[in-house]
Amino acid sequence: METFLALVSGLHARSVRFVVMGVWGANYYAHSAGLAFSTQDHDLFLPADPENLLKAWQVAETLHLELSCSGEPLDSPRDLRLAERIVERRALTSVHGAQNFLTDYSLVMADFDFEEVWHGRRVFIDQDQEIPVASLEHIVQSKARVGRPKDRLFLETHKEALRELLPKEEPNDRAEGGRT
Repeated sequence: METFLALVSGLHARSVRFVVMGVWGANYYAHSAGLAFSTQDHDLFLPADPENLLKAWQVAETLHLELSCSGEPLDSPRDLRLAERIVERRALTSVHGAQNFLTDYSLVMADFDFEEVWHGRRVFIDQDQEIPVASLEHIVQSKARVGRPKDRLFLETHKEALRELLPKEEPNDRAEGGRT
């Protein structure tokens, strides 16, 4: 957890825009440990912006974390030209560290636009660190739309817990990115 919070702190310091998504993001909405979901990694959704991605890579490098793409070390030089190629392909960058630390920088969240997800985000505080998290609705809809077997299994296995966590509000009654 310390490495993740250090990464988030560095991303904020460099003004990198991102939101936490996936199972780790869903866990921020859990009201108790009994509702938390098991996952091994952190998934961050970044806008398709080469300069933003380059800054995110630089933060990881500053923390001595390894970067890979498609299972291979990320090419060098890690410059704006490479970031443009990665954004063009919407390729995933994985960030690896000690003690099985893994975070993915994703430029895709199903078919959601980053600005839509950013607008609906919620900011949580974790050990005095602000964590922007995609709305639980976006996280669940993303898993449903992608429909990978592991996503279908997650949704089916945790159907009741997710139903309990999802807000009971009207479809047009959306909260702005608030804080807890």
